[in-house]
Amino acid sequence: MRCTASLFAAMALVAAAPYPAVRPGVVLHFPADHGAHQQFRTEWWYVTGWLRTADGHDLGFQVTFFRTRPPVDARNPSRFAARQLLFAHVALSDPATGHLLHGERTAREGFGLASAAVGDADVALRDWRLQRKANGGWQTHVAADGFALTLAMQPTQPPLLQGQGGYSRKGPRPDEASYYYSIPHLRVTGNVQRGDRTVAVTGEAWLDREWSSQYLAPDAQGWDWTGINFDDGSALMAFRMRRRGGGTVWAGGALRRADGTTIVLGPDGVSFRPLATWRSAATGAVYPVRQDLGVRTAHGTLHWQLTSLFAAQELDSRRSGLPVYWEGAVRTKGGRGYLELTGYDQPLTM
Repeated sequence: MRCTASLFAAMALVAAAPYPAVRPGVVLHFPADHGAHQQFRTEWWYVTGWLRTADGHDLGFQVTFFRTRPPVDARNPSRFAARQLLFAHVALSDPATGHLLHGERTAREGFGLASAAVGDADVALRDWRLQRKANGGWQTHVAADGFALTLAMQPTQPPLLQGQGGYSRKGPRPDEASYYYSIPHLRVTGNVQRGDRTVAVTGEAWLDREWSSQYLAPDAQGWDWTGINFDDGSALMAFRMRRRGGGTVWAGGALRRADGTTIVLGPDGVSFRPLATWRSAATGAVYPVRQDLGVRTAHGTLHWQLTSLFAAQELDSRRSGLPVYWEGAVRTKGGRGYLELTGYDQPLTM
């Protein structure tokens, strides 16, 4: 992710602030780790999922809040100093439309414009909000050009700690990592508004939480990521960090079986093989929108074919200082989820 050029220019004028490194052995605590970690360089609250209307119409949705800490001198007394920046993306994937509907916002924290609470999840950008309630459920309300989402999301499973107890490597160096957990199989109820029509929806979602100070290895181009909720209650997260010029810098993930046991996937345990591509007329980027996902276990390699709900699910967020990426609803045998593809337009920087 990137800040705008003007923000980078302003940040260059002040002394850099140190960022804490991600280290193994740190125990995650809830509900505190649902909330913001303001000393780290960047973090996100990332919700994706499938919705179904009463007449059986399938929709995909994304609600994402990003927080980043610019290298602003902590001694700067100005209320206008951009100590924390917040970004938000929302999107609706509707096959009847044939392209992604999306909205985006950016603001510095404070002045009633943006906030990310510490101690539990409550993130807001003006009237867009994602919040964890006292009963453990999550709720969000966002309204963009052409659509609005009001959703309640109830966990049906405990958090899935990624990597080693929440320490998730992203590269060959130990500090190229994030603290990372997921909450799969969120039960969703709510409504979707399109114009003057509001429809009730039910569905299932996936929540990702990550915070880091050094996410990308220097030679990383971007990543492929997927989170899949399977019909039997199992869940799979898999990713690979792609190398500039081809190949894989790092890979990993986790497979939680229906009985609750979890297989941690290492760098050699995940493969993404493109089966079909789609070229964006807007950006020229070519995305592998259908892929064979291979996961190596002690009993052999499992394969799933990820097929997009439709191809045109690219999100161009350059207006808010963030990159172009593909974030799409995908199906596979026995499950549904989301596929994220970054760094296909140009190498990703964070």
